[in-house]
Amino acid sequence: MAKRTAVIDIGSNSVRIAIFEKSSRFAFHLLDEAKSPVRISAGAYENGGYLQEEAMLRAITALGDFLSIARSYHIRKLLCVATSAVRDAPNKSVFLSRVRQELGLDIKVISGAQEAYFGAIAAANLLPEYRAITLDIGGGSTESAHLNQKEVTASYSLDLGTVRLKELFFDKNDIEGATKQIDQAIATLPFENVHHVIGIGGTLRALGRAIMKANAYPMPKLHAFTYDAKQLIEHGSKILEAKPDRLKELGIKPDRFDIIKPGILILLRVIKHFEITTITTSGVGVREGVFLHDMLRHQHFRFPANFNPSVRYLLDRYVIDTNRSNQMAKVCGILFDLFQQHWHLESRYRRMLVIAAKLSKIGASLHYYSQHHHGYYLIQTALEYGFSHHDILLIATLVRYQKRKLPKKEHKEFFEILLPDYETLDYLSTLLTLADILLQHHPKNIDFRLSCDEETLIVETLRPIYLAQEQIQALPDFDVAVSFR
Repeated sequence: MAKRTAVIDIGSNSVRIAIFEKSSRFAFHLLDEAKSPVRISAGAYENGGYLQEEAMLRAITALGDFLSIARSYHIRKLLCVATSAVRDAPNKSVFLSRVRQELGLDIKVISGAQEAYFGAIAAANLLPEYRAITLDIGGGSTESAHLNQKEVTASYSLDLGTVRLKELFFDKNDIEGATKQIDQAIATLPFENVHHVIGIGGTLRALGRAIMKANAYPMPKLHAFTYDAKQLIEHGSKILEAKPDRLKELGIKPDRFDIIKPGILILLRVIKHFEITTITTSGVGVREGVFLHDMLRHQHFRFPANFNPSVRYLLDRYVIDTNRSNQMAKVCGILFDLFQQHWHLESRYRRMLVIAAKLSKIGASLHYYSQHHHGYYLIQTALEYGFSHHDILLIATLVRYQKRKLPKKEHKEFFEILLPDYETLDYLSTLLTLADILLQHHPKNIDFRLSCDEETLIVETLRPIYLAQEQIQALPDFDVAVSFR
């Protein structure tokens, strides 16, 4: 097993490297990343697609530094791909040969369809399940794929890109010509009755950040940020019409000032053509797709059923007592099933409760007395893949306020748009607290049986579990009557 893998992506606008580290067979996390906006496509589109000497030199210099980064992590595998600007260049063999001779690096030039596919399998595996189209607006091309839950059903590439449109149209103030070319290209995409876009790549991430900032979104996590397309139309239109000195206050970073408008125009035309209603920002893309394509090559490019890489990573890295973690999950599942109907709990909360139970003690590996604070932070930040923001915040909140310390008013109000109603939160917290108390004596195997008689939880034991009885008696105003037998 290659424990550490480096992936380099030579895009038309930026060159990036990501270092991934496995913690077990399919669990991984991002160890490091770096980016250089070398813009290898600069000047190419107005010169017949030929890569220019200065741009090639910038790219080769940046790649040398990236290889130094990779070596510092003692990687076992290096995967390097190049996309639109290189694949379209008549002189690409010159660039590839120079990189091989000067750096000893072999670059795989991938097709547009492959590029779209890599982004799509990253989204399919590392976002919640959606029926959607992916959209990756790059410097030289735009990639799109159709997702049906975890299945990538089709992938396409269009000759639309921010740098390409800038040089061919925007620099000449020909917005009408750019719009016409965009509309002609997106009309070739055969998608029907799909109104959800998953935004991949720098352009969509930049817009996602700007909209989060404009709307004072309470959770500082870009991956899986989902919002109404109307918000993008409103904010994107402002950016499209803004003068350069206003772009920063609209949330755009200086390195994107000259290419953000072509990107927005592409996105707005896609939204109009397909009648998009919802947009989800993906923090993963081609690099993660290349990594997953290699790691999951014997798994049909999917994780095993019911497997989540972020949950597994947190368990691998931070759980001290695996047996206790598994018992907590099992007992919480039983308790949820016993009280679901009585408390009118939605079935989807069962999975969130079980995961919170599994991860409830991860903070103890950092510091016992502040374990709930650490657990909350680790979950909110590192429970990265496969969950919505609502799911992540619920799991983190349950871990933070376990032991019957219900969320403070300020916490509930600040995260109101992401948390369930207070009664649901109270019930789920109660079940997590019950499981923790019932397992206070750390049995090797679960040594009690649970059943429910109306509103009373019946705990049948072979021997008295004194600590549990003592702690339940000490809890004021507990939602559940507990009878030990």
